[in-house]
Amino acid sequence: MPLPRPLRLSLSAWPLPVQWLALLILAGAAGQSLKHFEVPAGQFLGPMLVAIGFGVSGARIRVPRQAFRLGQGAVGVLAAHSMTLAVLVSMAQSWHVMLFATLLTVCLSALVGLVLVRLGGLSPSTAAWGTAPGAASAMVSMADDFGADARVVATMQYVRVVCVVMIGALASHWIGAPTGGNATHGSDASLQGFTLLNLGLTLGTLVFGVLLGSRVPAGALLVPLLVGGALQISGLLHITLPGWLLALAYGAIGCYVGLRFDRPTVRYVWGRLPAMIGGAVLLIALCALSAWLLAHWLDKDFLSVYLATSPGGLDSMTIIAVDTHADVGLVLAMQTLRLFAVIVSGAFFARLIIKWAS
Repeated sequence: MPLPRPLRLSLSAWPLPVQWLALLILAGAAGQSLKHFEVPAGQFLGPMLVAIGFGVSGARIRVPRQAFRLGQGAVGVLAAHSMTLAVLVSMAQSWHVMLFATLLTVCLSALVGLVLVRLGGLSPSTAAWGTAPGAASAMVSMADDFGADARVVATMQYVRVVCVVMIGALASHWIGAPTGGNATHGSDASLQGFTLLNLGLTLGTLVFGVLLGSRVPAGALLVPLLVGGALQISGLLHITLPGWLLALAYGAIGCYVGLRFDRPTVRYVWGRLPAMIGGAVLLIALCALSAWLLAHWLDKDFLSVYLATSPGGLDSMTIIAVDTHADVGLVLAMQTLRLFAVIVSGAFFARLIIKWAS
């Protein structure tokens, strides 16, 4: 496939303050517009799509990683608002099913990796790391250590994240799930004992959790979730997150992911993009089929199990789960379990795919 022609609209010559101003205005407008039309996770999806457009149009700005981590921490604290003793007991009773679902998703990703090697023209090592269902940044780092093409792996991971978010939002809308869960959480926290002290303690928990989780995979989301959940269950903290703070958090995560799709990277992987998108959609379809079977087994609603088994994007799936009133505890538990499973088993499955492909 020939390389794409240079885009007529180039933002590279724009001054950086102008690029930032345009991104903030357009991303905010897109997020609020999708929220107005009740698109699931619209405040995350809108900024991400705008940022992708900016990235491939030559924008030279990048969201600071610390802002991205603070956004993840806000999502973690928001999810902690849903954690109760009943949710924890339900998760403990279903541990064997969650473990089975995790292993099934990891095996399906290895199968898709083999398909991409045979039909997509990707090298076995690159396909193995690129199809790993989760922990995108960790997979890119580990892939580079194992001699895979880190640029292709990074693009595969983030292409899959975009596909997962888009299809997840469409599936939620098609199923008819109610939206506005993030607003509900924010209003609940505001109406039930909102004080500056509670807001300050919540923000302190968020920042402390992000700092504490700096060396843990997905720690910026998981540690604030664990700390905030423990403090709330013990009665020491009433989590308070205003709607404007959640909008900023969603926007930071969406823009961080979207701006990763810069023009040089897209040009480099242009010929492989159809195979990447096809592989991502195939993996999502296989996971959706397994979710349909597991939903009957667990006697859970399909949307919750589908979000729990979606291949990658712990923060984005949590946002959609909260926004659509899905079972946040189940989604968090299975996504977190798979995150660690992918990190632990990544090298093993990479060697397995390389062996089978040869």
